[in-house]
Amino acid sequence: MFGAVIGDIAGSIYEWNNIKTKDFILFEEGCHFTDETVINFAVANGLMRWRWEDERYLLGKLSREVMKQYLTEEMQRLGRLYPLAGYAGMFQRWLIAKKPMPYRSLGNGAAMRVAPIAYVAASLEEAEELAKLCAEITHNHSEGIKGAVVVAGCIYLSINGADKEEIKAYAEKFYDFSFTLDEIRPQYGYNSSAEGSIPYAIAAFLEGSSFEDSLRNAISIGGDSDTIATITCAIAEGYYGIPEILKRRAMVYLKDTEFLEIYYSFMMTFQEEQRRKKLQNKYY
Repeated sequence: MFGAVIGDIAGSIYEWNNIKTKDFILFEEGCHFTDETVINFAVANGLMRWRWEDERYLLGKLSREVMKQYLTEEMQRLGRLYPLAGYAGMFQRWLIAKKPMPYRSLGNGAAMRVAPIAYVAASLEEAEELAKLCAEITHNHSEGIKGAVVVAGCIYLSINGADKEEIKAYAEKFYDFSFTLDEIRPQYGYNSSAEGSIPYAIAAFLEGSSFEDSLRNAISIGGDSDTIATITCAIAEGYYGIPEILKRRAMVYLKDTEFLEIYYSFMMTFQEEQRRKKLQNKYY
């Protein structure tokens, strides 16, 4: 799930200052982690609490409601620790609410936080189900939910041995991909809706030749750069892995936070399940 963090940090300075080229310096001066990083780690911590504290883990509907409770608590806890991370207005209000309620958002905010879910799910169907539940906490509009589901599914497939044709075929069940990045790059502008950003984030991965090339694709098209790059790199990580130098450079931005502790705990918690799934190579 660290690919999402790298995408967020690298794209952070371009959200309101889009560039339209792949030729730029990664981790330029001013880069920083934003709400994408904060909430991904909140989801990861919530999933660990679910695994450790709920005896009904993966056993039924009630357990899913417990999961939503833990995710809500962790998103509010970490979100309040970093109030200036760049949250959208409705989510900012949700963070401080005593009784947080979903607000029918059709934005991409639910899709950008599902990377940890793909590492927990035991099947593609479960990845979709858990992504839907995670989205419904805030983004209970059908478009917001669809975006979260397709991104979780693409990440799940990428970390479980699917090739790009299979990932594209899956994504095409949700969105139209009859475009290329070169075609849309000149006129593409800021759009934080799920439908207006997620297909392009997935395409940045599909057209990429490596993790870094996918990241450069994502930022080069402009738009909601940190969110698009977060989604692109979350998928690309499973397919390509992460170059160690990029991972180490991104970790510098997380010093003096609890994020790295959450990351290592999360990966240790679920790595055995991931090994088993990869041996089985079952992603349908």
